Amino acid sequence: MANVLRQWVESDTRELRRLGKIADTIENMADEMAALSDDELKAKTPAFKARYQEGETLDDLLPEAFAVVREAAKRVLGLYPFRVQMIGGMVLNAGNIAEMKTGEGKTLTATMPVYLNAISGLGVHVVTVNEYLSSRDATEMGELYSWLDLTVGLNINAKTAEEKREAYAADITYSTNSELGFDYLRDNMVVYREDMVQRPLNYVIVDEVDSILIDEARTPLIISGQAEKTTAMYVRADRFAKTLTEEEDYKIDLESKSISLTEEGIRKGEKYFGLDNLFDTDNTILTHHLDNALRANFVMLRDKDYVVQDGEVMIVDQFTGRIMEGRRYSDGVHQAIEAKEHVEIEDETKTMANITYQNFFRMYKKLSGMTGTAKTEEEEFREIYNMEVVQIPTNKPIIRDDKADLLYPSLNSKFKAVIADIKTRHEAGQPMLIGTVAVETSELLAQMLDEAEIPHAVLNAKNHEREAEIILNAGQRGAVTIATNMAGRGTDIKLGPGVKEIGGLAVIGTERHESRRIDNQLRGRAGRQGDDGMTQFYLSLEDDLMLRFGSERIKSFLERMNITEDDAVIQSRMITKQVESAQKRVEGNNYDTRKNVLQYDDVMREQREVIYNQRQQVIMEEKTLKPVIMPMIQRTVNHIVQMHTQGDQTEWNLQAIIDFAVSSMVNEDSISLADLEGKDAKEIEAYLVDRAEKNYKIKEDQLVDAAQMLEFEKVVVLRVVDDKWTAHIDAMDQLRQSIGLRGYGQLNPLVEYQSDGFRMFEEVVGTIEFEVTRLFMKAEIRQNIKR
Repeated sequence: MANVLRQWVESDTRELRRLGKIADTIENMADEMAALSDDELKAKTPAFKARYQEGETLDDLLPEAFAVVREAAKRVLGLYPFRVQMIGGMVLNAGNIAEMKTGEGKTLTATMPVYLNAISGLGVHVVTVNEYLSSRDATEMGELYSWLDLTVGLNINAKTAEEKREAYAADITYSTNSELGFDYLRDNMVVYREDMVQRPLNYVIVDEVDSILIDEARTPLIISGQAEKTTAMYVRADRFAKTLTEEEDYKIDLESKSISLTEEGIRKGEKYFGLDNLFDTDNTILTHHLDNALRANFVMLRDKDYVVQDGEVMIVDQFTGRIMEGRRYSDGVHQAIEAKEHVEIEDETKTMANITYQNFFRMYKKLSGMTGTAKTEEEEFREIYNMEVVQIPTNKPIIRDDKADLLYPSLNSKFKAVIADIKTRHEAGQPMLIGTVAVETSELLAQMLDEAEIPHAVLNAKNHEREAEIILNAGQRGAVTIATNMAGRGTDIKLGPGVKEIGGLAVIGTERHESRRIDNQLRGRAGRQGDDGMTQFYLSLEDDLMLRFGSERIKSFLERMNITEDDAVIQSRMITKQVESAQKRVEGNNYDTRKNVLQYDDVMREQREVIYNQRQQVIMEEKTLKPVIMPMIQRTVNHIVQMHTQGDQTEWNLQAIIDFAVSSMVNEDSISLADLEGKDAKEIEAYLVDRAEKNYKIKEDQLVDAAQMLEFEKVVVLRVVDDKWTAHIDAMDQLRQSIGLRGYGQLNPLVEYQSDGFRMFEEVVGTIEFEVTRLFMKAEIRQNIKR
């Protein structure tokens, strides 16, 4: 193991040494670039484009292009990229992850690979975690790109299709990850070519890459349509759940956050709903509602997993503490929470299109990213995205003081100590950022600070609109800022006058997050660019992480020390190590979950590509779809004939073939048994295909205008494909939810899902071809047909 670690460290060092040589070349061009006039510098862009078209690669152009951006940034933005930023830019250009500490200027680092890749004219996407950052970067960095004769687009949710198309057509497009994914899904649901907004996916730089490709990877993007109403069932299940007591009627497994009824709970359920057997197959829908009601009431916590605002249940992102606008829990869980909170229960929905972030971002020709914290997930980035994590050295050494964790026996004693620490530092004027894991903790702390008469600002999911303003003031003398995990991610906390002299920013963590990366992000808010700073985490044995994964050794150690609540505090590297090993276990569990989501979505990915490619082919066609439709008709005929001509000729069911032909292909009085008798299977098939060809010709003659015929063909194919595909997605969704039960029969759920999914997809393709045959052959053509 030690050898593997050494290889990793050495490979980073070797790579940095290689990139350092290219950085030397770029630095050697600095004087040459500085000597150019503005017009000469701007003229470099069309010159690079011409050289690229003539066969030079982007790697050939890199040193000079980077040197041009450096000089332009100095003139336009008043910023001059450091050597480490050039190296970071080269890592991004190679399709890898640049791990750069907070305050090292990731936004400026990205300008160099963005400019270089925009030269190809194929489009560059820069992805940020929220629209505020997309707008900010598009405006600030857009000045530089526009000056260098490149176009910049901003893709946000509020834009119309026309505005989005314009944004995607630009050389450089700023967007959020969710908007890119949803635009991709919507593009594959349109029926007219001109309604599509995206170009083919070329090069992307993902800012805060760990947040988007790791933390959000468990949540697929889903576009839904309406399903049937079952509101009453949610209310009944919720009322029943509220009559139950823990241990007696149900049990919760803290580690897996799962919940199940006990025998007594099952008996109560049968009595409440008047059933003989709660788990009878006829009661599947009811048991599904009961599972959701139990989860909603006893596992999902208000102000931690979700908040209720203006009569609406809003999900809180566990990793950033932000409200996830427009997101809803799937599979009826959201409706169950709405029933629990007595707010209006929205109708259930049906999945119409879905994709995971993993599969979406892997479609780009080149994927790269940057963040302050990625090394802990290096294996996952390498395995799933084929990206290496390269740690970029800081421009100035970090002098921040990261203190060992403090551990208290109870939440009460921990918070008393936190308030005492804040009081002392506040009196000295030192600015503080206090990190909390949940919204409720931030509100509890705010209340305690009110009682202690310490002025403060709170940044959580309930008031994230003021984020930029709060973060702007967080480094001023005497400022106290309470923040959930988002902690101003993507924005810098700059120190106010006189703050360096009193120790810089103090970061106080009130709890360890289940992911080490999130803790590291909080730490990284202090001590940027060689500033002073201090970080300290306060823990208690009653914290979530300690309850779920806390080491028994810590508890027994405290008992041996005979520590009482009032004087209890331990500061020890041993505690820190124990907590980190607990975090590693959670990270391992989360990785397994994400890998599982991806393995299941890979089944859908292959099917999605087949359907989406076929839709694209249909939408893009400009002459005729006959080469697409006739093979469908041939395969349908072949299938029907084969099915009814099994065994000896005396056993053939020719009447069934006639019935098919009449219902799906030709007029009733134009075919009879006599037309098929005496022919072998191949001849019957050839006869029916010939009839289909003639029918096709009649339809073409009816519509003299070829454009009208093409429109008719498109209407038929798209209507059938979309109808059957959305039904298939929903069926696959239901299969995915029920497949786990097969594990009890000693079967591998994933293998079962793959084989069932493949069989179901083959059936769907057969159904699509049958329906296209029937619709096309039997439909009456109208002159004014529209998709």
